[in-house]
Amino acid sequence: MKGLTGLVLRHTPNSQLPTPNSQLPTPNSLRDYLKQKLPAYMVPGAFVYLESMPLTPNGKVDRKALPLPDLDLSLRTDFVAPSTPTQEALATLWQEILHLPQVGIRDNFFELGGHSLLATQVIIRLRPLFGVELPLRRLFESPTISELSELIEATQATGAGLDRSPILPVSRAEKLPLSFAQSRLWFLDRLEGGSATYNMPEPLQLTGDLDIAALELAVEGILQRHEVLRTSFETIEGEPVQVISSNFQIAMPFVDLQHLSGEAQSTRLQELAVEESQQPFDLAVPPLLRFTLVRLGLESHVLLVTMHHIISDGWSMGIFVDELSELYRAICTETPAQLPGLPIQYADFAQWQRKWLTGDVLQSQVDYWKQQLATAPPLLELPTDRPRPSMQTFRGGTTSFYLDRELTQQLKLLSQNSGATLFMTLLAAFATLLSRYSRQEDIVIGSPIANRNHSGIESLIGFFVNTLVLHTKLEGDPTFTELLDRVREMTLGAYEHQDLPFEKLVEELQPQRSLSYTPLFQVMFVLQNAPLSKLDLPDLTISPFKMEHVTARFDLTLQMEETAAGLTGELIYNRDLFDATTIERMASHLEILLAGIVANPQQQVAKLPLISSAERQQLLIDWNDTQVDYPQDKCFHELFEAQVERTPDAIAVQFEDAKLTYRELNDRSNQLARYLQTLGVKPEVLVGICVERSLDTIVGLLGVFKAGGAYVPLDPAYPADRLSFMLSDSQVALLLTQQKLLAGLPDCDVPILRLDADWGDIESKDRSNFDSGVRFNNLAYVIYTSGSTGKPKGVLVQHQGLCNLAQAHVRIFDAHPDSRVLQFASFSFDASIAEVVLSLYAGATLYLGARESLIPGTGLMRLLLDRKISHVTLSPSALAAMPSGEYPDLRTITVAGEACPPDLVAQWGRGRQFINGYGPTESTVCTTTAICKDSDTAPPIGRPMDNLQVYILDRHLQPVPIGVAGELHVGGAGLARGYLNRADLTAEKFIPNPFGRDYSGRLYKTGDLARYLPDGNIEFLGRIDQQVKIRGFRIELGEIEAVLSLHPQVREAVVVVRVDPTGKRLVAYIVPKSGTIATGELRSFVADKLAEFMVPSAFVMMESLPLTPNGKIDRKALANLEQAHSELDSIIVAPRTPVEEVLAGIWAEVLGVERVGIHHNFFELGGHSLLATQVVSRIHDALGVELPLRTLFERQTVADLGEVVVEYLAAETEDDEMARILAELEEMD
Repeated sequence: MKGLTGLVLRHTPNSQLPTPNSQLPTPNSLRDYLKQKLPAYMVPGAFVYLESMPLTPNGKVDRKALPLPDLDLSLRTDFVAPSTPTQEALATLWQEILHLPQVGIRDNFFELGGHSLLATQVIIRLRPLFGVELPLRRLFESPTISELSELIEATQATGAGLDRSPILPVSRAEKLPLSFAQSRLWFLDRLEGGSATYNMPEPLQLTGDLDIAALELAVEGILQRHEVLRTSFETIEGEPVQVISSNFQIAMPFVDLQHLSGEAQSTRLQELAVEESQQPFDLAVPPLLRFTLVRLGLESHVLLVTMHHIISDGWSMGIFVDELSELYRAICTETPAQLPGLPIQYADFAQWQRKWLTGDVLQSQVDYWKQQLATAPPLLELPTDRPRPSMQTFRGGTTSFYLDRELTQQLKLLSQNSGATLFMTLLAAFATLLSRYSRQEDIVIGSPIANRNHSGIESLIGFFVNTLVLHTKLEGDPTFTELLDRVREMTLGAYEHQDLPFEKLVEELQPQRSLSYTPLFQVMFVLQNAPLSKLDLPDLTISPFKMEHVTARFDLTLQMEETAAGLTGELIYNRDLFDATTIERMASHLEILLAGIVANPQQQVAKLPLISSAERQQLLIDWNDTQVDYPQDKCFHELFEAQVERTPDAIAVQFEDAKLTYRELNDRSNQLARYLQTLGVKPEVLVGICVERSLDTIVGLLGVFKAGGAYVPLDPAYPADRLSFMLSDSQVALLLTQQKLLAGLPDCDVPILRLDADWGDIESKDRSNFDSGVRFNNLAYVIYTSGSTGKPKGVLVQHQGLCNLAQAHVRIFDAHPDSRVLQFASFSFDASIAEVVLSLYAGATLYLGARESLIPGTGLMRLLLDRKISHVTLSPSALAAMPSGEYPDLRTITVAGEACPPDLVAQWGRGRQFINGYGPTESTVCTTTAICKDSDTAPPIGRPMDNLQVYILDRHLQPVPIGVAGELHVGGAGLARGYLNRADLTAEKFIPNPFGRDYSGRLYKTGDLARYLPDGNIEFLGRIDQQVKIRGFRIELGEIEAVLSLHPQVREAVVVVRVDPTGKRLVAYIVPKSGTIATGELRSFVADKLAEFMVPSAFVMMESLPLTPNGKIDRKALANLEQAHSELDSIIVAPRTPVEEVLAGIWAEVLGVERVGIHHNFFELGGHSLLATQVVSRIHDALGVELPLRTLFERQTVADLGEVVVEYLAAETEDDEMARILAELEEMD
């Protein structure tokens, strides 16, 4: 057989074996034989003996017809009985826990159906049986009775015993503290102001002849057995304590739905269940559980059970149902209930936990988790359908899915072959899915663990469950087998250190605080190993009742459960983040991924299949079906000449009051072209154009085209160094300029032609059209863009792309001969050529404004109105600076160059066409366009333009799913030839098209992050590297850093982008070689070498740069540091007001620090959730202000919190009383 995962060897006996009585090889002998020949992952986990193989009609083995193995039987054909007292005791224990009639000493615990929860029970039982304390890992390493018995006996021989103190009853007369887990839920209840987020609904279906009185007595019996069900929580001096009520009866309201039938009854029942589950509890008022009995028929009831999580957990619900069943049976049959005694209660455990988890025990646990989570990201950045709210919400939805029995069996076999549990395999698969979705290699997932690892608490109801923070690392492109090994080791380590409560872990790690997401992890995984099962009683059956999830405590929870038919799954999601269709796709992707894993576990996880063939067809083919006819054998100037023939006397271009008709523009450009040819210009020859805005700009451009050359735009406002580099790098054969600019040009050995002073010679040339021999695949222009080496790079663009651009833009922008197009963009940016070809191909008028009239504001407004501009392309920031008002002639606004906020669409889109465009220089200006509608969300960048293809791919060039971010790749008619003099960069960025549909057979890697939306539009997400766009300009941060590093006093330099209310700005961090450097000196140094928009707005001096654990510069930390420099300046600022004095004193006392400045952050000083509650309590005692707990999370400094306190005082106090209070505070000081 092939080495497929979940290997099952079905084989027939050798025909040469003598008789049916001949001994067949045992599974273990076969396994041992194969281990000598094959790697471990190729050794089957089960063996099935057949008389013959089933065949297809073609005579091949019919693999689908092969029977699935019975794992228990197939693994136990070589039974060996226990032979020592230790082995016998272990066999009995395993039989009890695994519910098996017989266990041999060579049987593997996990192959017999064991999993981590059952393994925990084994470890717990070993303590009283043998007096040894074994880590859970040991059972994974010694999974047979033979191996485990040897380990136990060796441990006993060394004298190792129990290292846990027993849990003993404590006096109920003293204050009873909360457990760590309870403390967090109590805190969250205070934070949220009383909500149903942590309600635990568990509806039970009761089928048969129900004795309601017996049911009520059974419930009362459970409350008497378990103190925690009679517990409430009060606050004494800011600290919560448990209060246990001695005795009370609980009400059980009755609702009769017999009068409803069918769908109406089911709907009302679900409504009742949801309403009940969403009613919050007051933690100070017992009981913290409720019951409602709903009658559906004479022999059909549903008991709605709701408990607050602070007194219960999933395991407890199982105990509750078991005890309810047993007590109900005992009452109905008038016999004693068979229930275990409860020598201790939950309050005893809470006290024990507080005392035991201290000192070295606590420190060893904390040290492990600190090391394990040192590089864990604070947030799993899953792609959401809506922005994350500033305050976390809990509106939940659910999507269900099912894995068939065959796939389930294959996953179990893969787990067994790998020495892992099914939980570990599913966790590794889920982490792979999340990594592929988020583009992160560090995936942190929470997972509940029963935490019943003490023999005295197995039968107690209470909040014992702990949450493990499982950090899966996917760096290094592991195969799934390798990843599963990592997950196995990581999970076993977590099991060994499961005693540290999640709440204590958060307190110790002090992660970045946010009210918008949970700390440490935002995604949960649950494998339901012990689901509630059906219980048959005299005349009554109790079974779980399925209700809809309406609460999502996390962004996403994957909950799976094994059934007889296979694994079932639920994805519970936050509806304020995700749409139902998104989660349905995710479920489908997980199923495809799991199937791919069992088919080839040796595949790298980054290359495992994720999308269906239908989604692949949609992404690669359907949404790239853009082919239309266009003049692909022409050059743009030929299209212009055709327009001249149609409208020779129409105004083609205007600059202020100077105009040229189409005929005049054609004549002048022909004259210039013929003159250029006499100077050696021909196809593939580069000609620089360095002119100020004027008619010369367009004449020069068309003249170069007609001569066959390619133009290189040079902005006369650029620094001399930049111009010099561009001239040197491009090696232009000729430079077109104007007389007044000569003095500012750098020294260069390039022939110069002045379009003004030399025009007398030029106009002597023939005005007629001619064929220069230039063709569609020749160069049209070279545009220089920012480069990561510190030097700009020239992009080589051909005529073919220009012709396609012209035709597509005329159609999309709805341009006509009566249109007036503003030429707004700088001539050195490729947006300028788009404006030119749009206007001249449509037969419209191109208007060139003077530089000062193009500054966004009243000057540009005046120009648009006076010149009756109909089409304009601006950056969103430029449009945002424009005065609102009536622009009656403005029919089409296009924004491009940076992200467009939705308010611009709302403000400027009414009554006209509003287009959001996107495109790198390397794909001839524009790649995608979107016609925008008024919306609350940022507009997409649309769909690919005519004859262009867009692929959103991962780093392995695989299409990413809809909604998932990937690098945007472009192919098609607009693709540039590459980079001038940069063959290495061209090869890196222009790659073979793996999908084979694009014209040139190449794709351009844009370096931009984007994702497909469900409707086929594309959403732009930003840059993958450090290249950014500010005010529409594409900037490579590395180029600025390279220039700064040239300064003789700079040792290191890093530039980052800060976003504040005024927009994006560049901030440079400088490590001087010695002393400090004046900001003005640095700014002048950069301004001399780079364009104005590349000069940082702030410079911060540092002794050293912060690094990540991987040794790279931590750019996020730099952004925070800059803020810290500006707001704190690392100096303790003393309180300025009486209120600040009081608050600083409270903080210092609670935090145990000597001094607190008004800008210090509460949590950065060591504050945590429980200390926050003390602060709020003391503020109330000192100032009489009842602050919501969340206020301290929103206002984390004394200065900010003081403002809120004063506002509360002012709102609740008369002016005279306010003055008196402030005076008293002054006296207290």
